[in-house]
Amino acid sequence: TMLALLGATTLMLVAGAPWVLPAASGGTNLKSPENGRVCIIDDNFILQWNSSRESVRNVTFSAEYKIPGMENWKKLPGCQHITSTECNFSSVKLKNVYEKIELRIRAEKGNNTSQWHEVKPFIPFQEAQIGPLDVHLEAEDKAIIINISPPGTKDSIMWAMDHSSFIYSLVIWKNSSSLEERTETVYSRDKIYKLSPETTYCLKVKAELRSPRRVGFYSPVYCINTTEKHKVPSPENIQIDAENQVYVLKWDYAHENTTFRAQWSHEFLKRIPGSHSDKWKQIPNCEDVETTHCVIPQNAFPEGIHRIRVQASVGNNTSFWSEEKIFNTEMKTIIFPPVISMKSVNDDSLHVSIGAPKESENKSVNQLYPLIYEVIFWENTSNAERKVVEKRTDVTFPNLKPLTVYCVKAKALTENGKWNKSSVFSATVCEKTKPGNTSKTWLIAGICTALFSIIVIIYVVKVLLRCINYVFFPSSKPPSTVDEYFSEQPVRNLLLSTSEEQTERCSIIENANTITVIEETNPIEDHKKYNSQTSQDSGNYSNEDENSGSKISEELLEQETV
Repeated sequence: TMLALLGATTLMLVAGAPWVLPAASGGTNLKSPENGRVCIIDDNFILQWNSSRESVRNVTFSAEYKIPGMENWKKLPGCQHITSTECNFSSVKLKNVYEKIELRIRAEKGNNTSQWHEVKPFIPFQEAQIGPLDVHLEAEDKAIIINISPPGTKDSIMWAMDHSSFIYSLVIWKNSSSLEERTETVYSRDKIYKLSPETTYCLKVKAELRSPRRVGFYSPVYCINTTEKHKVPSPENIQIDAENQVYVLKWDYAHENTTFRAQWSHEFLKRIPGSHSDKWKQIPNCEDVETTHCVIPQNAFPEGIHRIRVQASVGNNTSFWSEEKIFNTEMKTIIFPPVISMKSVNDDSLHVSIGAPKESENKSVNQLYPLIYEVIFWENTSNAERKVVEKRTDVTFPNLKPLTVYCVKAKALTENGKWNKSSVFSATVCEKTKPGNTSKTWLIAGICTALFSIIVIIYVVKVLLRCINYVFFPSSKPPSTVDEYFSEQPVRNLLLSTSEEQTERCSIIENANTITVIEETNPIEDHKKYNSQTSQDSGNYSNEDENSGSKISEELLEQETV
């Protein structure tokens, strides 16, 4: 029975060395029990010990217990005057399985008793083990429905907080071949699929807890025969996909003239022991459909994880329900690309604004799922890209080249990386940076250089024009240097060629009282003739002129003196 399952897994709570009771008058020495230990499986509490009964007959044993808050020891129910070396004290009403319990045992014979043997104190929950499970099976043609009773009793206090935390590991095999074992993790009520009709299958199950780590005993082996092949096969390969603003449920089915219906249920109900067949709900637009798919609005499901199943009908005959498909709305939700804009700020920076993606109903996706944004930034003429991942909806790229075109694009991702969902990239947006301080400086320098160059060019052109005029259009007036050497009027008249006639005034003095002024006009021909004379003639002419002039001057002086 239960005690036979303890075996080597029983936890031994060992006491110290035995105490020896001195012999009473006319009595026999009684040794205390030794090696006391407690074994707890589910809600069954077993106290065991060892005793030397070879030399003493008709010896019984009794035990007492004490829990926190008790000053005195109390008799342990089920463990009084026991002739064997173990007792069951499961009837003790423990209010808290996390409190420490103390136990002690002694041997008795008539009025003689041994000294108490104290068992090491223990906390029930820490010493408890998960016992074998009770399993009930139901057969279909290609599946077996399994119902597992949770560990412990209905009113169990040991696992009261863990009923929904148990994980059940199942091993199943064909009765004809125990080598083809298949291991699955199942719920307390579940279905094992992909079996063959009219075949005997055997299985065993054990329960586990992950925290704290506990592994229970396997249940006894249960066997069952699957039924013959059903007239109406079940739909297979259930799939659900998100397309635009709807879900599309699809399945495979080979026969014609068949209608289908689909249902959904919350996934968490699987973790609650018991049957929840009444919790399945009809999926809108998926009732009595003649196609192997149906279109479901996204608002047909609440947010969370669900199970979906499909059933086929031909006339009044229906198939078994298909294999249940787990459906997570978070995995199927479409994330739309963000809307981005970019503008130039300061002198060398670009500011990117990211608008959250919108659904057609104008409901922001990131109200349901926290989003982050992957932004790709690059210079328009270069393939080198910069990538940043930001939770903010605004990003600034500083220290850029002035008057340069930069482009950007972005996509939205779910912040929780385990879903691994993202949108496609947004449209590419490009913007040109402002000139910047450096560009302004160069611009001013360029303007100044241009103005200076213009002034220089004007000056050079002016000088060139003067040279051209001097060479090709010489001036009628001799240079000032020449004019200094030819300061006298007659000589200057000879050297300068003018279009007007030169008038020379001469004075003839006949007497001291009368001076007659005679104007002599020398035609231009005489000037030309003079110019055509040789340098020797010019010299002679000059000497004669000078002599005549001096003579006239002397005569005038003489007359004035007279």
